Amino acid sequence: MKLPDSIQVIERGWLSSNNILLYAGESAALVDAGYVGHAPQTVELVKSALAARRPATRLDLLVNTHSHSDHIGGNASLQAALGCRIAIPAGIERMVAEWDTDALMLDAARQRGDRFAHDAVIEADSEFEMGGLAWQALAAPGHDMEALIYYCAEQRLLISGDALWQDGFGIIFGEVMGRKDALPATRSTLEMIGRLDVDIVIPGHGAPFDDFDGAMA
Repeated sequence: MKLPDSIQVIERGWLSSNNILLYAGESAALVDAGYVGHAPQTVELVKSALAARRPATRLDLLVNTHSHSDHIGGNASLQAALGCRIAIPAGIERMVAEWDTDALMLDAARQRGDRFAHDAVIEADSEFEMGGLAWQALAAPGHDMEALIYYCAEQRLLISGDALWQDGFGIIFGEVMGRKDALPATRSTLEMIGRLDVDIVIPGHGAPFDDFDGAMA
């Protein structure tokens, strides 16, 4: 299994999400920012990765898959340290703008996060560029009802957040909290993912993997 040279995955341990860097010339985009308690480490890891590129690269854009603390926790620190723009799923815009800690699942999960300002939103079914590749944002409700996953049809790559891991997927928080639509939404998301042509999955947690059919099974 080999990722394109323009993509670098910084695999993190519990409780941080992976940090996925996508390079295009002297600029880079980053998907997900890890847990707030690990933010200083995340900043140093990203800085080191950028500096190691030739020529050295700047971080222009930070994109999130969903709103949970282990994915947005480093946003504020990365923005302050590197001056990057931040784009979030459209469905969490109000939560972030008002810093609604209940809707962001910070309160229920007994987590914390540093407030940040976003610059743009990403709508489901929209297309955008990262790392010189075209990506499609796909709605992936279930683990988080407003989550997005990012699919590159040309390279058959999927950035799956917590909607699909090699050995499962993220806890269905809506189901735990009594939402009757959360479990059916999770099933629909998995069925949608199963219809994609995928060679490599870059999950929110764990190493990238190429046994897509095995993970789906």
